[in-house]
Amino acid sequence: MSGYDRALSVFSPDGHVFQVEYALEAVKRGTCAVGVKGADIVVLGCEKRTAMKLQDTRITPSKIAVIDHHVCLAFAGLNADARVLVDKARIEAQSHRLTVEDPVTVEYLTKHIAGIQQKYTQSGGVRPFGISTLVIGFDPNDKTPRLYQTEPSGIYSAWKANAIGRSSKTVREFLEKNYEEEMDREATIRLAIKSLLEVVQTGARNIEIAIMAAGKRIEMLPFESIEQYVKDIEAEKEAEAAKKKPRGQTSSN
Repeated sequence: MSGYDRALSVFSPDGHVFQVEYALEAVKRGTCAVGVKGADIVVLGCEKRTAMKLQDTRITPSKIAVIDHHVCLAFAGLNADARVLVDKARIEAQSHRLTVEDPVTVEYLTKHIAGIQQKYTQSGGVRPFGISTLVIGFDPNDKTPRLYQTEPSGIYSAWKANAIGRSSKTVREFLEKNYEEEMDREATIRLAIKSLLEVVQTGARNIEIAIMAAGKRIEMLPFESIEQYVKDIEAEKEAEAAKKKPRGQTSSN
């Protein structure tokens, strides 16, 4: 491997581009993000970093970024890389409005983001973006929720539910077991929060939830609502654990 990981434009003998694989490792070390599609909404959930005591939380960057009125994304990985990629996506969305006089479709914007990420895997003097993204939204005049994922390599794919970042494999397995088609608003939000609680140990304080419905702007769920969902989920878990607990047997003399 020695030498092949020093230049982005050099393949290893077994066909790997190590800089891209290192970028994927940066994603795996990032905070977890989850996307879940319902019948008529799509939900993004993110694990928030705990703010330091002297930090001004009003300008702490969020893991969820609005690209246009009908499209937003969440990311896992390097915050600085995400800021640059989000700015490029916003410029493309506004350029599309000015040129075509129509809002951009979710797949078009996802493909544009993935194209930028791919371009940075084959140019000298640069490195790949160390982030993966979950892109959600609704196409113009269409009430079908969309959810896409992009990776540092430039791959993009459509999903019903997915997770990226820290412990994403565990969360994805949880989603595979619990996802149902055509879920209503409450069930979709509950599943997103429930899946995040698989990796977030501090409860509602470190969770942020964004909800998007057709024809409406993105809605950030208030902390009080998230806290209530978390309490309900924990109470449900305790009730299930109590049911499974074997009854004590009396000893006979």
